[in-house]
Amino acid sequence: MTMGSHSPLLMRPAGETGQVHHVERTGLGDRCPNWAYVGFDLHRLSGGEAAQAKTGEDEHLLVLIEGRGRLTIDGKDHGVIGGRSDIFSREKAHAAYVPGGDHAWEIVGDGPLEVAVCKAPFKGGPRDIRIIAPDGAPMEARGKGANTRYVNAIMMEERDWADSLLVTEVWTPNGNWSSYPSHKHDTDAFPAETYLEETYYHRLDPGALGWGYQRVYNDDLSLNENMAVHNRDLVLVPEGYHPCGAPYGFDMYYLNVMAGPTRKWRFTNDPRSDHIFVRDGGKKPE
Repeated sequence: MTMGSHSPLLMRPAGETGQVHHVERTGLGDRCPNWAYVGFDLHRLSGGEAAQAKTGEDEHLLVLIEGRGRLTIDGKDHGVIGGRSDIFSREKAHAAYVPGGDHAWEIVGDGPLEVAVCKAPFKGGPRDIRIIAPDGAPMEARGKGANTRYVNAIMMEERDWADSLLVTEVWTPNGNWSSYPSHKHDTDAFPAETYLEETYYHRLDPGALGWGYQRVYNDDLSLNENMAVHNRDLVLVPEGYHPCGAPYGFDMYYLNVMAGPTRKWRFTNDPRSDHIFVRDGGKKPE
């Protein structure tokens, strides 16, 4: 690394408005040469501005990070969805699943809108368009003490609506750790472990000053990236363990997108953290 450079796994937003992140499932080049399963776009729209796409070979999950938008799919008006005005209110997201096969969607901001488009391979099975409204269940709390975080499993494997996508959102209070104790899912060895690429879209509060920490490393440390993440940064996890932490004074939110050859989340804990897993009763690390 040269002075002032940052990790190839860290993507800064490309501006303040419009499409500020774009990750192709293929074509990441030297940044992540074997990347093949997860695509991700992030749009920041003003009222009346639109984002649109066709699904084609990918399935899409639209997650409304903040704001409201009018959603149209294949010409059918699904009305205005969303409504979360402050992501750190810990309200669950509205989302919409659009399967592959050349479905066309458009979302138009009803006021300011931040919307993520999560993408992964569509395998051609019969899948329905779904509008996902927040349920009334309380947020799931995981961990304890300074390892406590709050999870909304938007579309994990128990929702068998998708071919490839696994999507969840997590709130980490300031001073706490998340995706911790460290775990990995980079080996195709189901049922013990599944190969899943992953992205982290980070938001920090306060956003103008906020920063957090994320590490991505493997057992022999041939991969060992240590990153300061700022508001609206995106981190790529092609392999290895990937914990993150929120310094005192800065709350952290992240949206996780995972996909691989098998739509199951099976992970291996870092053996150096086994004592933590035992102490915390084997809680999930996400």
